[in-house]
Amino acid sequence: MQSKMTKIGVFYDGNYFLHVSNYYNYDHPRQRRLSITGLHKFIKQEVADREQSSAEVCHIVDAHYFRGRLSAQEAHQRGAVLYWDRVFDDILMSAGVTTHYLPLKNTNGRREEKGIDVWLALEAYENAVYKHFDVVVLIASDGDFLPLVRKLNTLGTRVMILSWDFEFTNDMGKTMVTRTSQDLLEESSYPVPMHEIIDNRLRRNDPLITNIFVPGESKRRNHPVFESENNDAPEPREEEYDGDVGEVHNSEILSLKNGYGFIKFPPNNLFFHYTSVKELDFNDLLVGDKVEFTLDKNEDKQFIATNVQLIEAEDTVALLEEE
Repeated sequence: MQSKMTKIGVFYDGNYFLHVSNYYNYDHPRQRRLSITGLHKFIKQEVADREQSSAEVCHIVDAHYFRGRLSAQEAHQRGAVLYWDRVFDDILMSAGVTTHYLPLKNTNGRREEKGIDVWLALEAYENAVYKHFDVVVLIASDGDFLPLVRKLNTLGTRVMILSWDFEFTNDMGKTMVTRTSQDLLEESSYPVPMHEIIDNRLRRNDPLITNIFVPGESKRRNHPVFESENNDAPEPREEEYDGDVGEVHNSEILSLKNGYGFIKFPPNNLFFHYTSVKELDFNDLLVGDKVEFTLDKNEDKQFIATNVQLIEAEDTVALLEEE
């Protein structure tokens, strides 16, 4: 057993973490979000087990969270978003996590996340050099982080990858698949298949795994408007839109529910799933938001919306006027 302290640095790809948290909240039987503090306790124990040490001498000495998000001005214009961003910031701060945000870039009216992966990689490597981490834990899945893992290996820093592989059929009848880069797992010292560990140890009511999830109400969104009884979408009419799959349109969000919503699109309102939202977390959307989307069909041959992206309100007005 090791007696000296094992120093751990944790680095979050924020979009990936939110994607996994949404899965457990909306599509997994657990129906709970991931807890930052609970995850950190799991990480300490997992590092101790892999390093043949004790959790008492394994410490997360640094943790960083990276994500693109709306600017303060844009969030303020969207009501509760700014407040709930601060709530999540408080959660991260209370867990000792340093936040790193870049504003979502506006490209042709669409919000896009640029530069976050590079920033994460640079910060992780620089901190590993100067703070001499024994273990760096990456909560990420993208193969673009492979050069980072290889550089950390040259320092003698062990890399632990928390990976989630899962698939499910969403409410549109489409199979959604999430996989972690195999190259990333093979290059790491400690690949940790979280999906297997969670499912296997939840059955045994392992408290370490139970505490990975936030206690309390399930499937609750971060916006008070979400819980409103008036957010039910109107019953669709029997008329069917005569359009083609792949067409791109603009409209507004009519209602939001537990992991799905409806977009105003006469004669029927179009259903969309949280996994169809691009460049923004589903929980950042509000009723009335202007969005661009692509027409698709589900297994029942009904039109649905995919590739849903938030767009500038003024751009939407201009497009409607042109039509």
